[in-house]
Amino acid sequence: MRETTPRRLRPTPVHPAGWWFDALLIAGFAALTAVLATGRLYGLDLAVSEWAFAHAPTPLYWTARAFNLLGQGGGLLLPLSGGLAVAVAWRRRTIRPFLLVGAAFVVTMLTIGPLKLWTDRAAPTASVKEPFLAPEEAVRIFHQLPPDAYSMSYPSGHVANAIVWYGVIAVLLLSLTAGRLSTGLYRLVRYAPPAILLVTTTYLNFHWLTDGLAALLLGLLLDRLLHRVPWDGLPLPGRLRDWSAPFIERP
Repeated sequence: MRETTPRRLRPTPVHPAGWWFDALLIAGFAALTAVLATGRLYGLDLAVSEWAFAHAPTPLYWTARAFNLLGQGGGLLLPLSGGLAVAVAWRRRTIRPFLLVGAAFVVTMLTIGPLKLWTDRAAPTASVKEPFLAPEEAVRIFHQLPPDAYSMSYPSGHVANAIVWYGVIAVLLLSLTAGRLSTGLYRLVRYAPPAILLVTTTYLNFHWLTDGLAALLLGLLLDRLLHRVPWDGLPLPGRLRDWSAPFIERP
């Protein structure tokens, strides 16, 4: 009888290659958080917020609100990702797309939310609506806020989630089109929404500028971790043998 040994799974290459970039992202997030905890960069956040409040003509404001809908998790990102996963699974006869979507949901839930609770930072709009905090108080991180104050501003969930979920959506679209999705469109889907959300959440004063910058670092880290997983090589139970085909296409 011939003995078989399990194939060793290797991380999928990402760009830039190597773990040094992941370490740099972690260090950047930690450094930014530490600097904010000392009170530095509050002036930058306050200046950007003040400018946004002072330059909000109605057409521009509602245009920004419309583009900001790109970051709606439950209303757009999850349903869209789930629908694409179903389409890819049916076309490729594989349940593997659901592993990717499930992993994205888990890693965002286990990181973004707990970090928001830990840092306890109000949003810029806390200064113009109840509990009407002074801007100098609302901008503080690791602050003991009133019970009725929104205290989940850092990091921006819109931006971090957009990096993760639009990365997932791009992978699923590429798979659904059997690799025929153009490189330009693939990159547009991956990178345009997070950039738009960084601008709109800051302009609308939903988040401080540093909330968005921290979310960029965190989102890129989570995105790289998800794309390192060899989804097509993960072992599946025998009963799923007929639904275990590969689905990943390379752009």
